[in-house]
Amino acid sequence: MSKRDRLSGNEAIATAMRQINPDVFAMFPITPSTEIPQYFAQYVADGLVDTEFICVESEHSSLSACLGAEAAGARAVTATSSAGLSYMNEVLYVAASLRLPVVLAVACRALTGPININHDYSDSMAERDSGFIQLYAENNQEVYDNYLMAHRIAEHPDVRLPLMVCEDGFITSHAIENIETEDDDRVKAFVGEYNPENYLLKKENPLAVGPYGVSNYYMEARVAQAHAMINAKKVILDVAEDFYNTFGRRYGLIEEYMMEDAEIAMVIMGSSAGTARAAVDELRTQGVKAGLIKIRVLRPFPAEEIMKALSGCKAVAVMDKSEGFSGCGGQLFGEVSAALINCDVRPKMIDIVFGLGGRDFTVKAARTVYDRLEGIAKGGEVGNVYTHMGQRERV
Repeated sequence: MSKRDRLSGNEAIATAMRQINPDVFAMFPITPSTEIPQYFAQYVADGLVDTEFICVESEHSSLSACLGAEAAGARAVTATSSAGLSYMNEVLYVAASLRLPVVLAVACRALTGPININHDYSDSMAERDSGFIQLYAENNQEVYDNYLMAHRIAEHPDVRLPLMVCEDGFITSHAIENIETEDDDRVKAFVGEYNPENYLLKKENPLAVGPYGVSNYYMEARVAQAHAMINAKKVILDVAEDFYNTFGRRYGLIEEYMMEDAEIAMVIMGSSAGTARAAVDELRTQGVKAGLIKIRVLRPFPAEEIMKALSGCKAVAVMDKSEGFSGCGGQLFGEVSAALINCDVRPKMIDIVFGLGGRDFTVKAARTVYDRLEGIAKGGEVGNVYTHMGQRERV
């Protein structure tokens, strides 16, 4: 039975970890994810889990330790943020290519420079092509729920890929919200035990992990990995359906809000979606057919679902909370644009880079985006496709 609780996003993740009771937690602290291993270390000290808790010398080492544990047949987890995730870069690609389903909690935070500890998606967006599945949460409830689903998705035999559970640094990681948590026994039953088919310590089937991939085999391994990511879409939806039947909360690859008759729409991720949703509510009371798409799953990218959801729109704004430095837009804009490339009728599209380094995003700011979309939908000029919002004017 669900119970009401008041938890930060970090504590929600640590609570889910405690309930799952992983075999190995390898940690190195970095703000704003440090609370996760802090909470979990207390669970270890109190005897609430029997996890092997390993303190290492760097983020590169923490993920490397998880890889060794997973290769040996253990369920392994860790947490990081920002430069810590960047320091893991090499090992992220190794984890995915070796098909080791580590679950990594990421409290998303800006990358330097200049030095900044606040939220945007600079860190996780930079690793979107590492081969990790990526789930993003709007609020603490979604943070908790995403983590409960994460191991079942990553460990599924049709997938076997590592997975990032992404939350917004400080906004959801440290803010306390009322959420529903589940009984330990029900969580354990839902997640299940980790029983990999093959692993290093299985004497009946000796194998190598991480061999040299000569040209005759490397491409086949990569294609198999790519197909696993394609398979992940169905597995994510199947696990979400079972989650709904078990706990009563429903999730998909994207969340559509007021999109049934929307003529203008915003595509956005994470906690900013709540702010944009409030702007949609205001506009609807004024007769404006505004809508919203929140992306929950970035990898695998929900291209078909986005294309279908935006098919009736006249103008769309993609909101990028990270700077891609491509000179023509952010990373999310490129993905959404590609999803619509074969639409018979495509909406006009603009990209707004916003919220960098924790810069505020308000309902008023969201309204200005929708105001611009209204003008475009009525036949106005698109103007600059790629713009920044919220920065001070240059002098």
